[in-house]
Amino acid sequence: MQSADDDARLLASIRRDDPGAFEQFVERHGDRIFGFGMRVCGEPEDARDVVQETLIQAYQSLRRIEAPGALRAWLYRVVSNACLMKRRKRVGEPDRELSLEELMLSGPDEARSEIPDVTELPDRAAERTETQSVVRDAIASLPPDYRVVLILRDMEELSTKEAAEALELPESTIKMRLHRARVAVRKELAAAVQDGRLAGGAA
Repeated sequence: MQSADDDARLLASIRRDDPGAFEQFVERHGDRIFGFGMRVCGEPEDARDVVQETLIQAYQSLRRIEAPGALRAWLYRVVSNACLMKRRKRVGEPDRELSLEELMLSGPDEARSEIPDVTELPDRAAERTETQSVVRDAIASLPPDYRVVLILRDMEELSTKEAAEALELPESTIKMRLHRARVAVRKELAAAVQDGRLAGGAA
């Protein structure tokens, strides 16, 4: 289990230019950066590029991080920004993202009791393969600004405060986007139950 003390020692080692310090940083945080990048970017190639860009930026910037506790939020911020930039530059992307309100118009308002509580989503409660697939698709369909909040809070398990620091947003905005993103995912799960993609909801 990584801790703030571990990050403090690692940052001190990087500032001293200790041999192997940066390699240790990559070993400790590389997989987390890639996993988060995969979820936010949605494309393995983009995620790999983001990992490279983040590690390069980390090499250039880590010495300026004074509080070890800020390291994780800083990493998430860099990856989030890199993924959003990738998405904007990608050839063939739509000119306009659907708003969350437009996205939610496609889902039914009823059947709340037929689907799992999304406060437990996505990986732990979605045990069945078909449910996991619907959840992944629903999250991927969210507008990026909402998707990244859901991923930070429900998948990366950051607190509201940590997510707000990572995205440089007010906590009230994080709470609002998280609620709306969860409702959108819930509606998609309800739609999947209704159209037969999921039989009867989660157990």
